[in-house]
Amino acid sequence: MAVYTHVPAEEMEALLARYDAGTLVSAKGIAEGVENSNYLVDTSSHRFILTLYEKRVDVADLPFFLSLLDHLADKGLPVPRALRDRQGVQLQTVSGRPACLIEFLNGVSVTHPTPAQAHATGVALGRMHAALADFGGQRANALGPDGWVALAARCGDDLDAIAPSLKARVSEELAYLADNWPGELPHSVVHADLFPDNVLMLGDEVSGVIDFYFAAREVRAWDVAVTHTAWCFENDGTGFDHNRAAALIAGYDAAFGLSSAERAAFPALARGASLRFLLTRAWDWLNTPADALVTRKDPLAFLRRLDFYRDAVPGALGL
Repeated sequence: MAVYTHVPAEEMEALLARYDAGTLVSAKGIAEGVENSNYLVDTSSHRFILTLYEKRVDVADLPFFLSLLDHLADKGLPVPRALRDRQGVQLQTVSGRPACLIEFLNGVSVTHPTPAQAHATGVALGRMHAALADFGGQRANALGPDGWVALAARCGDDLDAIAPSLKARVSEELAYLADNWPGELPHSVVHADLFPDNVLMLGDEVSGVIDFYFAAREVRAWDVAVTHTAWCFENDGTGFDHNRAAALIAGYDAAFGLSSAERAAFPALARGASLRFLLTRAWDWLNTPADALVTRKDPLAFLRRLDFYRDAVPGALGL
């Protein structure tokens, strides 16, 4: 989440008037994340999230995202729906951007997860994969293996401005993954971004899963690997926590489960997950507008993860 587009109070009031949502009391921009503009909106009767979709989100993909949220909510998963106005419309236009008014879910995003919270997240991810077995939506993963090659090329020599020889290290990893990517594993629609700030917790229970705007059809176990990279290290990419990792995998196994082939491929999947976030963070680091209300994230935190997975064996990962 972030704020790139500023919405005048008058326009926000006009939007709320289309819903049975009460009158505007306050609206505060949310700085976390890098993708869309988000506001926490309080009215006389409700609390909402207003999301404005920025340039990285293709408007043509929005029906996929909205139908995905509806599908998961219908299955009883704790995901926030995009609300429909009195005319039944979910997708609006606010300050020249496509936008949705989204249900607010109670809970907090933890900074230092416990093994119990990691276990609950694994369960939630497994339940999500089970619920998506009959979801027919299709969206290609623009940030899969082909996308990494393209993004690395766009970053080019500027990678070395982030860290010496980073361009060469990225090229080495791209070559490895081109030869070792387990694309034959089962595919599914995946969340693809299940970081702690996209999971809401009440104590040790998951109360919400949010921000599905990278969701796509991809190797299903890659979603577990993405979550593993996000939950099992300190924020700077050091301090791998084996207990957290084992709890996450145990939770996933309890709700859905990894096959023996997926476990064997897990180091390569985790290397792919680490490279994906290294590259997108590098791009954002190099290109975030100076006046954007957004917190830039350190690309090198995922270089450290990548180096860890390069030297790891499945047994060391909590599998």
